[in-house]
Amino acid sequence: MIEIYSVEEAQRSLLVRKPIYQDKYSPLTIERTETLFGKGVRPDQAVAQILKSIDEDGDKAVRKWSALIDKFDQADFVIPKKELEAAWDRIPSRLQEVLGKSSERIRSFHNNQPITSWLTKEMGGEIGQRFTPIERVGVYVPGGTAPLPSSLLMSVIPAQVAGVKDILVCTPPNPKDSILAAAFICGIDEIYQIGGAQAIAAMAFGTETLPRADKIVGAGNLFITLAKQQLYGLVGLDGLAGPTETMVIADETANPAWVAADLLAQAEHDVQASAILLTTDADFAKAVQKEVAAQMDKLSRAEIIKASLENKGGIVITTSIEEAARLANEYAAEHLCLAVRDPQGLMDQINNAGGFFLGEHSFEALGDYVAGPSHVMPTSGTARFASPLNLLDFVKISSVVALDPQTAAELSPIAADFADTEKLTAHANASKIRIKNAE
Repeated sequence: MIEIYSVEEAQRSLLVRKPIYQDKYSPLTIERTETLFGKGVRPDQAVAQILKSIDEDGDKAVRKWSALIDKFDQADFVIPKKELEAAWDRIPSRLQEVLGKSSERIRSFHNNQPITSWLTKEMGGEIGQRFTPIERVGVYVPGGTAPLPSSLLMSVIPAQVAGVKDILVCTPPNPKDSILAAAFICGIDEIYQIGGAQAIAAMAFGTETLPRADKIVGAGNLFITLAKQQLYGLVGLDGLAGPTETMVIADETANPAWVAADLLAQAEHDVQASAILLTTDADFAKAVQKEVAAQMDKLSRAEIIKASLENKGGIVITTSIEEAARLANEYAAEHLCLAVRDPQGLMDQINNAGGFFLGEHSFEALGDYVAGPSHVMPTSGTARFASPLNLLDFVKISSVVALDPQTAAELSPIAADFADTEKLTAHANASKIRIKNAE
C-alpha cells in the first residue's frame, strides 16, 4: 500500500534528501560483502580493494574479481562484433524494430543540440571557444535482474553524435541478446563482459585488454557509485547516480489509473526507487491509492514494487498547486511528471528537474525508451545543478586567444597592474617587457 501524507509529515520523512555518503548499507548488502571479502569489510573498503588490485594487476585482477563476484571464470572477456551481429539475428523482428526506432529518435534528438565552436573579432584579434570530442569514453550498461539495452542506446548514441571515436562498453558477464543487439545497431565493434566496480576500474586504469578511458558514463548499483566516487579526479565521470525517482504533480483532471501506473513503473526499478505523488485533491489521492493496490498484484515485480513504495513512495496532499510546485522545486526530482490542466504553466514555476514530462500523454516510461532525450538523468536532488546526459558530456571546451598587437598593447598595463596587486612579479614582468617593447 502507498501511504498518504500531509505536507508537514512528508517534509519530515518522504521529502528529506540525504547525501549518498550518509545512506546506510542494507543488512543484505553487508552480509554479501562480508561473505565475499571477509568479516568486517564494508562495501567502500571492498571497492577500494578492487580498484587497487586492477590498477596493479590489470586483466589478471579483472578475472579474479569476475570469478569471485560474478562466478565468471572465462579467460577471454571480449565479445566480438560477430557475436553482436549473431545476437541481432537471433532477436525477434519486433525487437529489432523497437531498437531501431528508439535509436533513430535518440540520435535525432541529440543531433538538434547546438554545439559549435566560435570566434569573434569584436574584442581585438580573435577570441573564442573550440569544442573537441573526448577521445575515448567508457560506457557501463547494467545487467542484473533487469538488463537494460535502453541504457546502452541512451549513453552510446549521444557520445557518437558528439564525435567520440572510441567507445568502450562494459556490461556484466553473459549479457542478454538484447544488450548485444543494441551494441550492434549502434555500430560498436566489441563489448567487454565485466561487471561492477571491476568494470569501472578496468576502464579508468586501462588493462592489457581495455585501453584507458578519458571519461566513464552509465548508471549502476551501489558498487558502481562507490567506484566512481573513489576514482573522482583520475577519470571524467557523468555523476554519482543514486536510486531512480519520479515525482508526479496531478490535479483533479488527471486519470488516477494512469497516475498509479506511472508510480508503479518507477517503483519496479529497485527497492530504493522513489515514486511520489503531489496532489491538491484528497479524493483523487485515495483513488490513486486504490488503483496502485489493484494494479500492483498483477505485475511480475510486485515484491520489489511493494518494498519500494513502503521505503520511498508516498502521496502528499498539498494546499495548492503553487505549494506543490515549491515542494517539487526543493526536491529536484530526476523525473517530474505534470498531470495537470496547464502543464506548461506549471513547468514555468519550477526550475529544478532532470526532465519535465508535460501532460499524461508524455509519460515517463516513454522517456525511458523512445521519446528521444537520454534517460540518464541527475538523481538525489542533483538536478539543482546537474543535467541529463547530453552532448556536452562528451566534448571539451578550449578557450582560444589570438589577440592583435594593438589590443595586446592596450591590455598589458592592466595585466601588469593586476599582477603587481597579487605580488606575482613574474606575471607582471611578462606584461611589462611587452609594454617596453611596444614603446
